[in-house]
Amino acid sequence: MFKKLASDALGLSDIGKVIEPQDYDKTESDDYVLYEKGEKIYFIIKTKADEYCFTNYALVHVDGDSALSKKRTLKRYDYKYHPIRYVSLETAGTIDLDVEIKFEIGGIPFSIDINKSYADKIRDLYKSLVTIEQIMRDNEKHRSNMLDSIDSAQKTLSSNGFSQGQSPAESYKAITEFTHTWLKNMSDTYSNSDFGHVFDLFIKN
Repeated sequence: MFKKLASDALGLSDIGKVIEPQDYDKTESDDYVLYEKGEKIYFIIKTKADEYCFTNYALVHVDGDSALSKKRTLKRYDYKYHPIRYVSLETAGTIDLDVEIKFEIGGIPFSIDINKSYADKIRDLYKSLVTIEQIMRDNEKHRSNMLDSIDSAQKTLSSNGFSQGQSPAESYKAITEFTHTWLKNMSDTYSNSDFGHVFDLFIKN
């Protein structure tokens, strides 16, 4: 008994396992998924203290203070507002008991140890997160180019003066409305909120 408590206190027993789809409803994170808005669970890792629930919209983290405490804090990281970066996977050595997946989401670092018996499943999650990171980086580049384009267009309009037949106020209003609409359309094009298509590609539930 003492050995078990010491192991829990030191975090030595906090190696995660992958939850099967038929058991999602037995997890805490399942209660906080926005099913009403079309959110779907694709992957859950459960440790003694935490749950890491990957949906098409977000990472839902049920954060435990320690393996000995029942207190939990719910943290939600929507992909639309929290970009994924620096995804890596540390595979198990000969005597290792676990594999480790690492990433940042919204600048918050995560490092999750998982029993190496789930190595194949973790590879699928790794591929999904890497692909999402690539899409996010491409979108960021497109948004930067978009802002450069609108800046160039505004400078051209300013140098050519206002449109003939329109007052300065009318021209300014037309340019402002066009710019707002154009930026919104481009932002919607290069800002993903739903990555279900990526998870579907690699994870077969």
